[in-house]
Amino acid sequence: MQFEFFPSRTLTLYLAKMFVVRILAVLVMLVLVLLALDLLAATGDILKVPGNGQAEILHYASLRTPQLVSRFLPYSVLLATLITLVTLNQNSEVVAMKAAGLSAHQVLAPLLLTAALVAVVSFAFNERIVTRANATLKAWEAAEYGAKPPPGTGAGGVRSNVYLSDGQNILAAARLAGRGEDIVLTGVTWYERTPSGIIRAQIRAPRATYAAPGWRLEQPVRFDVAAAATERLPEMVVGRGLSPAQIGLQSVDPDSQSFWELSRTIDAFAAARRNTEELRAKWWHRLSGPLSALLMPLLGSVAAFGLARSGQLFLRAIIGMALGFAYFVVDNAALAMGSFGGYPPLLAAWAPFLLFLLLGETVLIRTEE
Repeated sequence: MQFEFFPSRTLTLYLAKMFVVRILAVLVMLVLVLLALDLLAATGDILKVPGNGQAEILHYASLRTPQLVSRFLPYSVLLATLITLVTLNQNSEVVAMKAAGLSAHQVLAPLLLTAALVAVVSFAFNERIVTRANATLKAWEAAEYGAKPPPGTGAGGVRSNVYLSDGQNILAAARLAGRGEDIVLTGVTWYERTPSGIIRAQIRAPRATYAAPGWRLEQPVRFDVAAAATERLPEMVVGRGLSPAQIGLQSVDPDSQSFWELSRTIDAFAAARRNTEELRAKWWHRLSGPLSALLMPLLGSVAAFGLARSGQLFLRAIIGMALGFAYFVVDNAALAMGSFGGYPPLLAAWAPFLLFLLLGETVLIRTEE
């Protein structure tokens, strides 16, 4: 019996290389197929804007690809695990490794090490690339694929779809750029409402800036709901009760902020005595999400062992796939529950990971160890 976790350097490199190649192959396949389907849906909206062409479509693809890579990397690790283990089993390599004295955990050790490195790379990729792509793409979508967002949008300086209430009235903006008193709102709509909540009039403006206090609407157009009449107005100031700090907090998009930016945002929300449950759940999930790759070799290991006795290779592969996809379902459900306060944020982010870690270990130990 071998007692070292990595008993053979040659075997470790062989299994790790096989696993990495299959992860990349599955990931490229998934991203290309899903990107093609996504482009079929989005190309019409992009090209209907005058002046947009192939360059804008490629720009959209460059922003959408990191999102797809981030979302489907854990799925790729799961499918690559099943392909790798089924291949090893079909070639009797698992039997040879166990005959040499390796335990089930030692056979999986190179895959677990590779998955851990994938988790670290995934975290760094999400922080440096995906968050910026999210912010840029959302800002561009808010502009209906018009002018491209300026460089640096991904750093969190531009946000989309902002809604704020000032008493009974509402200020909405399709896009927010800048920070503090330098905030600029575009695609602005000011809703004047009665005390009962009925919209009395709406004022649209292409742009609004901070007027200390309030927000100055440029070239406003007022539509009176009762009279069904439209009139152009001179520049006017609305929302005098809305400060730049309030707008900055209200327009936070956790998917567009890095791990450390989100930490500062949570502190700002807590200082303002605002609900932080959703942000804290997303913050914890920034850590537990990439670690899901570490679970996949464990959950898919049922496809590698016990086949010599049962001979049910296809059934075991299906069981491994079902366990992996069950994790993603439970993880998304728990995150949703944590976002609206149904679960504590820490529990929402980590409970699925720990539950399936124990489940995978239990299945492996009971069947093979």
